[in-house]
Amino acid sequence: MHTINNFDFSQKRALIRVDFNVPLKENFEISDDSRIRAAIPTIKHVIKRGGSVILMSHLGRPKNGPEEKFSLKHLTNRIAELTGASVDFAENCIGDEAVEKSKKLKPGNILLLENLRFHDEETKGEVAFAEKLAQLGDVYINDAFGTAHREHASTAVIARFFKNNCMFGLLMQREIDSVEQVMQNPQKPFTAVIGGAKVSSKIGIIENLLNKLDNLIIGGGMAYTFIKAQGGDVGDSLVEEEHLETAKKVMKAADKKGVRILLPEDSAVANTFSNEAAKKIVDSNDIPSGWMGLDIGPRAMGHNTLCLEESKTILWNGPMGVFEFDNFAEGTKSAAFAIVSATERGAYSLVGGGDSVAAVNKFNIQEHVSYVSTGGGALLELIEGKKLPGIVTIEKANE
Repeated sequence: MHTINNFDFSQKRALIRVDFNVPLKENFEISDDSRIRAAIPTIKHVIKRGGSVILMSHLGRPKNGPEEKFSLKHLTNRIAELTGASVDFAENCIGDEAVEKSKKLKPGNILLLENLRFHDEETKGEVAFAEKLAQLGDVYINDAFGTAHREHASTAVIARFFKNNCMFGLLMQREIDSVEQVMQNPQKPFTAVIGGAKVSSKIGIIENLLNKLDNLIIGGGMAYTFIKAQGGDVGDSLVEEEHLETAKKVMKAADKKGVRILLPEDSAVANTFSNEAAKKIVDSNDIPSGWMGLDIGPRAMGHNTLCLEESKTILWNGPMGVFEFDNFAEGTKSAAFAIVSATERGAYSLVGGGDSVAAVNKFNIQEHVSYVSTGGGALLELIEGKKLPGIVTIEKANE
């Protein structure tokens, strides 16, 4: 199987699926270019090896064809700045203009295609649309891990038109390798920190992890479903009543497999969902009516920190509380810095999921953990043990 490191890109046009779904301000300035930066190593690698680059991506969720606010043309200057290359733009991702510009592309130059999702054939995964895209390049590279779980034309169909000439980008390969290191070869003790609002969105992950974990730290709103399932009084805290039995089953399965579950013994509770709310520390199983848990308490932080600092492999998905509120961010912050401490002692730490990544950015610890995933849903599905279309299609095309 070809890899980006052993392929000869000389005089080749590399059609690269990237994830440039970046936030834009009202004046169309990019407010966070981290997704563009994540793809730069792959782009520069192809150029350094004598190839030219054709970039394709989606941006936002346009409903009725082209919309100015979702145009990728707003990204051209930033891509040029980050790559140091000449960047041309095609006003349609398919059609005569795109074909002509791709044919004239010189080594070292970049062509950016207009938003894939201006065509509904993209999200429908239509073969004919994928074939039109495929005409633009000599080799296909998927470097868009954030969309790898989508069965779209540019991610799950197009590789069939590049038999033995398709591969993962450097970012995609790092994502795959990081999950493999955690899920297939974890050093022990292996601890997962799972937080967030709802049990229902994390149950698949938890069930798959129980076969591999030593410790499972549960925080965030979902913790109160588990606490109530054990008979605790959680006041007005967030609870998924329909998943109380699910929580019981998880705890029973964990006990059977010898996995230690750490639920917060105490909580920082508030009388309203607000940063300015009245706040006090109470036992998590004895929260008064009219009060809700918005963060874990100091005892829980202490136990979590001790567990994390003794761990050799750590997966973090989801905050411990409403960390967007500074008055209820301490639990998430303490977990973050305990993970940093463990990493500095040699542990491997993988952070993924939108809220966890936001917390990493808030506390500025990106460089102090082993890997921060660029994929939200894609990462979660991979951890659940699911096969991702964007990965499978390339593996099949190279068989």
